Amino acid sequence: MEKEERPPGLRYNGKRPVWRASKSAIAEGYPLKSVHLTSLADNPVQLRQRCERLQAEMLSWLKGKRSNIDPQFDGTFRSLFDLYQVDKESPYHKLKRSSRVPYDVYLRMMRTNIGERLINACDGRDVKRWFAVWSEPAEGKTKRQVAKARMAIYVLKAALSFGILCRKPGCVEFRAVLDAIRFETLRPRDVALPADVVVKARAAAHAAAHPRAALCYAIQFEGAVRQWDVTGQWFPIADSQPSAVHDHGTKWIGPTWANIDENLILRWTPTKTEFTTGLPVVIDLAACPMVMEELALIPEAERVGPLIVNPKTGFPYRNDKFHDVWCDVKEAIGLSAKVWSRDLRKSGSTEARAAGAPLDDVKKLMGHAENSDTAAKVYDLAVLEAHRRIAAARVASRKK
Repeated sequence: MEKEERPPGLRYNGKRPVWRASKSAIAEGYPLKSVHLTSLADNPVQLRQRCERLQAEMLSWLKGKRSNIDPQFDGTFRSLFDLYQVDKESPYHKLKRSSRVPYDVYLRMMRTNIGERLINACDGRDVKRWFAVWSEPAEGKTKRQVAKARMAIYVLKAALSFGILCRKPGCVEFRAVLDAIRFETLRPRDVALPADVVVKARAAAHAAAHPRAALCYAIQFEGAVRQWDVTGQWFPIADSQPSAVHDHGTKWIGPTWANIDENLILRWTPTKTEFTTGLPVVIDLAACPMVMEELALIPEAERVGPLIVNPKTGFPYRNDKFHDVWCDVKEAIGLSAKVWSRDLRKSGSTEARAAGAPLDDVKKLMGHAENSDTAAKVYDLAVLEAHRRIAAARVASRKK
């Protein structure tokens, strides 16, 4: 008896079936690289049908990309997602690389969960069921994943908005359905580390032989800035932003020692605001005691290149390694596993408010400008003076 040909794209990871996109499709940017089909392992008919459908979707996507035309829109969510990711006018292509990665994750998930559903055949009751499924606890966990479900809805809204722009049937009505639903919200994070804990965290980073991580913590806390505004970010080598720091097919964009002038003023326009408000980070490092303590430990000869580097590699930290260092620091000083290194920014603003700093000054420091049309030089000076006032209030408060 002739052996039946294996379904297209089907591979096995041990005994678990997995559909995989072709290498050429992945090379051209096809977002759905693989789909686990363990639930169909004992049903060969459905397994074949699912693989054939996935293969057809991939080929349709490639056809649209290679011919530089919109993928065919057949009224399904799958075709909406194809349109959103392929069309050259889509805002998807204007997302920064760091933002595009989670979009790809949630679009893959929704292709699998709702891709074959017709937009016009779904209503708010369907959406509520989807939200309930997407927010279910991860395997082996008990905490519901509300953030995951809310992000999926956010990405779905983005795709629908582009569908509306392209006048695709059903998109206006379904976007209105989403806007009419009040989804479960996240509980706000209430983590705020006091100055003495930040001192301990810095000491632990030094003990772990990661002194620049200690400098990062100090700047995050006393400057009330985002972690990425201090460590910078790694991007694909093809990214249009210029960079002199390249490693393993990627390039780094972030603050360098050149961003600190002779008066110890740090000025840096982060990627988050570069193409939107253009608002810079402006910090008087001389007004930050913790930062000055860290700078005193760094010889002048080493003050070149990226501001925060991994001493093990000589390059700026990768996200996973910086996270690992923070986990070691937390364990060393007895911090809860729920505390993130990103909480240092909020901790800084919390200390500022507790020290009596005016709310307007805190808003300027945090980059929450009410008028982004303010002249750059005027805004720069306003933020710098606000930081100096806040720093003075915080230092005085610590001495009490």
